[in-house]
Amino acid sequence: MGANAIHSAADARRLAKRRLPWMVFDYIDGAAGQETGAARNRAALDAVTLRPRILKDVSQRSLATSVFGASADRPFGIAPMGMCNLSRPGADLMLARLAARYRVPHGVSTVASTPMEKIIETAEGHAWFQLYFSGDGVGTFKLVERAKAAGYQTLVLTADVPEVGRRPRELRHGFKMPFRIGPRQFVDFALHPRWSLATLWQGKPQMANFEMDGYDFDRTETRANLTWDVLKRLRDAWPGTLVVKGVLDVEDAKGLVMAGVDAIQVSSHGARQLESAPAPIDVLAEIRAALGPDYPIYYDSGIRSGEDVLKALVRGADFAFVGRILQYAIAAAGEAGLHTMWAILSEELSIAMAQIGVTSIREAREQA
Repeated sequence: MGANAIHSAADARRLAKRRLPWMVFDYIDGAAGQETGAARNRAALDAVTLRPRILKDVSQRSLATSVFGASADRPFGIAPMGMCNLSRPGADLMLARLAARYRVPHGVSTVASTPMEKIIETAEGHAWFQLYFSGDGVGTFKLVERAKAAGYQTLVLTADVPEVGRRPRELRHGFKMPFRIGPRQFVDFALHPRWSLATLWQGKPQMANFEMDGYDFDRTETRANLTWDVLKRLRDAWPGTLVVKGVLDVEDAKGLVMAGVDAIQVSSHGARQLESAPAPIDVLAEIRAALGPDYPIYYDSGIRSGEDVLKALVRGADFAFVGRILQYAIAAAGEAGLHTMWAILSEELSIAMAQIGVTSIREAREQA
């Protein structure tokens, strides 16, 4: 079975679970603690309803929009995800090619397994660099300068990980970053030979953005030193647009506007950090009401369908980002699977727009 077996995100996830080693699937799929936060996200999205409207001419619909003044063919882009090449060798560049084709932002993770320079080149400029602040920040600001030199115009500061959340599924498998292989992992890989042989042929995935002198990545290094003062330094150092990701508090959102941040991203990091965090879709409307209609607000966390994208738009988001379901699709059927999943999301969104009587993303946003 290949891409033609994918008809929904659930299909892609089911196939990915079958084909990936257990530790890799659980790294992609898992959430913090007992994963009640992930369940809360899903329940909250499921609870959002869309009001059908009838007898409207919705025969001509457009999914096009704009982000920071640039045209985008879809109102959803690619969320930053670490070590994507674990899902399949070359996954980072598959995502970059998708971003170029649809002119949407590709969030390039600090811990991507392909150098940031190669990704933005392949994405034809449609890439944003996602930044973690860690340790004393020296290495972090080196990455900022490198992103600037590579031609990135947008920097996304992920602010909701002062310490990495405890994810028991990862711990049970002994998952480590950088990637390490011990006896337990060897058995796991041996039982998934298709993935193992392809990965062995391409070489063990590395965190490519850390192949620089004097800066080695340590996933356990504290990120608790990120403060409003650091944000000011970053704002002063970065000439392009600055987004802060991981916002779930109205007062924080107001403070970020005052600090000169160009947009915020309402997100719980896919419930991977704080199990007890509120569902972002519930907080989204509160933040939109507090910041007014014009300030750019983006959304991610828990999106599984085009209808979920539309729910985020009508709750107040200007744009949404899709994450792990794209990795499921890549794991399930490679680049063909990725394009199938993208087409499904697009079709689901378009059909849902017709059902609620809107023909454009602007009209959908006006439902907020």
